[in-house]
Amino acid sequence: MSQQQNGLAADDDAGSPEMRRRRLILLLPLGIFLLLAALFLVRLFAGDPSRVPSALIGRPVPAFALPPLEGLSGPGGAPVPGFSDADLKRGEVTIVNVWASWCAPCRQEHPLLMELAAQPGVRLLGLNYKDNPENARRFLGALGNPFGAVGIDESGRAAIDWGVYGVPETFIVGPDGTIRHKHIGPLTPDSLNGTFLPALRAAQQR
Repeated sequence: MSQQQNGLAADDDAGSPEMRRRRLILLLPLGIFLLLAALFLVRLFAGDPSRVPSALIGRPVPAFALPPLEGLSGPGGAPVPGFSDADLKRGEVTIVNVWASWCAPCRQEHPLLMELAAQPGVRLLGLNYKDNPENARRFLGALGNPFGAVGIDESGRAAIDWGVYGVPETFIVGPDGTIRHKHIGPLTPDSLNGTFLPALRAAQQR
């Protein structure tokens, strides 16, 4: 058989139904992967991430006890305490903000936290997530401390129990210690006035 005939035979084999089936089988996993990747990207960028539902809404805060940020002093020079779940069950509405000095969005939202803490009847506590204590003190020293208590979550265990996706996140806890509202991401003027403050007022009226 000549080389030309061999080439024709090879072309016939490549175009045979069997070869097409093999190619389809080989390409199928790639097609499935691309489809799943596209679906993931659509879900990732669709909607408002701050409105991701939390399974803890309406449930008691998890049990935890966080030590204070050593060396952090309040207005009168007294040490700022840490806090635990017991401190969230004392008959008053509490805002818990999860933050870290290495978190750029935390720095962006901080002026709003300072304004929020200055409002009458607002109790704001800070859960410091996987941070360096010296950096955390420097952060609050430079930008101001809106927190009545700061608990150090060095391992991140408490944040996991709270269902934290990332920092910053802010929770509203009712007088009975149940989580009433969760905001994912930095607070902005729009989110503060649009959803957060109404949720805070609703919790204060119950």
